[in-house]
Amino acid sequence: MATINSNFLKLKAGYLFPEIARRVKAYTEANPDKAARIIRCGIGDVTEPLPAAVREAMHVAVDEQGDRATFKGYGPEQGYEFLRQAIVDNQFANLGISADEVFISDGSKCDTGNILDIFGKGNVIAITDPVYPVYVDTNVMAGNTGDADENGAYEGLLYLPCNAENEFVAGVPSEKADLIYLCFPNNPTGAVATRAQLTEWVAYAKKNDAIILFDAAYEAFIQDPEVPHSIYEIEGALDCAIEFRSFSKNGGFTGVRCAYVVIPKSVTGRSDDGTPIPIHQLWSRRHSTKFNGASYPVQKGAAAVFSEEGKKQVSSLINHYMGNAKLLREASIALGLKVFGGVNAPYVWVSCPQGVSSWQMFDKMLQEAQVVITPGSGFGSAGEGYFRISAFNTRENVVEVCRRLKEQMA
Repeated sequence: MATINSNFLKLKAGYLFPEIARRVKAYTEANPDKAARIIRCGIGDVTEPLPAAVREAMHVAVDEQGDRATFKGYGPEQGYEFLRQAIVDNQFANLGISADEVFISDGSKCDTGNILDIFGKGNVIAITDPVYPVYVDTNVMAGNTGDADENGAYEGLLYLPCNAENEFVAGVPSEKADLIYLCFPNNPTGAVATRAQLTEWVAYAKKNDAIILFDAAYEAFIQDPEVPHSIYEIEGALDCAIEFRSFSKNGGFTGVRCAYVVIPKSVTGRSDDGTPIPIHQLWSRRHSTKFNGASYPVQKGAAAVFSEEGKKQVSSLINHYMGNAKLLREASIALGLKVFGGVNAPYVWVSCPQGVSSWQMFDKMLQEAQVVITPGSGFGSAGEGYFRISAFNTRENVVEVCRRLKEQMA
């Protein structure tokens, strides 16, 4: 009989979002008359159409696939040069990044999990709490943790508590870490790190010979000009940081799938005998072996995000979603709840009413208001007492959600 990876048996229940879907499905089956009223503000999925510039570029690329003279078969696993260079020119100009340090993929969720393939056992892994569940679960699957305790915290992970006191931005720990997950603007809390805070993290990583895994999937939503968009804006980060970015939220690619990882050649890990090894070459080998590349039409569409028309259209999308966030934030504040996020991120992180747990709040909103939110405890024990509202929705739905919040909680 084939043996299994027993690390999967350590995982707690179901992944957060399938569990939300299961509960919503059970509710709608039991209350079919209310199914049409449900408004989903849980999962961070976009609602607005792909920008016209993206669609037009993809149409052209599909037509090219119908002509032998322009047909493309297997492309470079690392991504087409036209997209990699466009990313550098538009996202990392003057930051010391070259096109061959950019790897195109089909999603940041995949990348933040797959990156563990190239790291060995025994690393001390620091994770903020609350946190995007993928960071934790993929480390469990990879065998980097022990079992979970009664609060869901896994033995072997270094948890960095984020709370109202530190405005959900973790400070550097006194312990030594080898791999550090940072996500800014943050999912789920919507918090952003200042230049000074990121400078502290880079200094910590360099002092401890650690690597920062920096998830910047929501950087396009930053409104404050003083907030860094990239970890590479911080001096020294080219030696100690890997950055993950995505077209999912800014360009509406959640159903199209395109993202990228930036790995400077100066970032190194160590072999068993202590020899410094460039992470770039390991990821390139892994990427080429396990991935055949994002499709040509998708990459042409992604490149169109950086065209003049594409930039205008993406800006309009971001303004739409951030307008939603403002409405949701203001509605929650008007109810007397403590609110974080929603200013430089499309997520609003809200305290539950006193005495109400996060899953109780989920059930209350679903059953009484037919609104789907995300319970904070699904992002870690420090998320208990909060819930996340996603601004990814139509304006009509957001206005209605604000009305229902007031109706149910006033």
